[in-house]
Amino acid sequence: MKFGTLVLTAFLVDAAARAQDAYRAPADVAWRKANIMSEGTRMSAEVFTPKSARADQKLPVIIMAHGWGGVVANLRREAATFARNGFFVVAFDYRGWGESDSRVILTAPEPAVHPDGRFTAEVKELREVVDPIDMVTDWFNAIHWTAGEPQADMNHLGLWGSSFSGGLVVYVAEYDMRVKAIHSQVGSLDGRWVLTDAERHRSYEDSTKRARGEIGYPAPGAKELGNLRGAPIRSKFMWYAPVDHVEKAPNCAMQFLIAEQEELFDNRDNVLKAYPRVKGPKNLVIIPKITHYGIYYEARDQAEKLAVDWFNKYLK
Repeated sequence: MKFGTLVLTAFLVDAAARAQDAYRAPADVAWRKANIMSEGTRMSAEVFTPKSARADQKLPVIIMAHGWGGVVANLRREAATFARNGFFVVAFDYRGWGESDSRVILTAPEPAVHPDGRFTAEVKELREVVDPIDMVTDWFNAIHWTAGEPQADMNHLGLWGSSFSGGLVVYVAEYDMRVKAIHSQVGSLDGRWVLTDAERHRSYEDSTKRARGEIGYPAPGAKELGNLRGAPIRSKFMWYAPVDHVEKAPNCAMQFLIAEQEELFDNRDNVLKAYPRVKGPKNLVIIPKITHYGIYYEARDQAEKLAVDWFNKYLK
């Protein structure tokens, strides 16, 4: 992956956090906050539905989360559009991001005696780290939570992902047969860039030191790759490769949008490698003249319309 010239402007977490309290949903969209439990940790979510829908009306579902460094506030425009088009929409923050609680780790060994499995301890939170395996676990738990919502029609379930989450949604579809359609835009589908010649030594060294307790986890806000907020947990990227397993989701309709001038990674090693092996309905759109972040600027309207059309076709 190439990160040397990366400048992240649209999805700064601090700016998104400031937008949280000021948000007001469109007049025709019902909006509420919710809590999802993922491996014992609370994730913050927001639910969008058409205000005209009856309380007992089943709606096709779209679940959304952002990629590297993004939070729910960045997704509200698309989420409201999907709700306006008749979908039950859940957007969530990963553990340790946005308004979600953090995973915690012990800062000292647990006591020898702890009746009923309980003890008091000092812990350290893990915030704003990028761990694809933890993140797909959060996706699975978001799906499980949504299955308990009375308005959610889980027979018509779609996932929306962008950039890093454009690969995460592929991974989730490969392992959860409930997913019937995905929209993946400017997606990175292979974490094994940590094992390239330029990165391998650092990746193994960090992983060994962390396993031996010689280093901890990166601090919140760490920027290890260009200007991307959040440092990668390299040991988890080594075996994260949804690009290799798209055949596992033969009944999922997959739409991919890629930037013609993608500068963060090589499309040939990601979507263009996976696409020929997709077994179900599929669509590939190469958006001309844009770089990676063009999907959030000049191509945002086009991407949103393509997503709506795709989900209308395969979830209704």
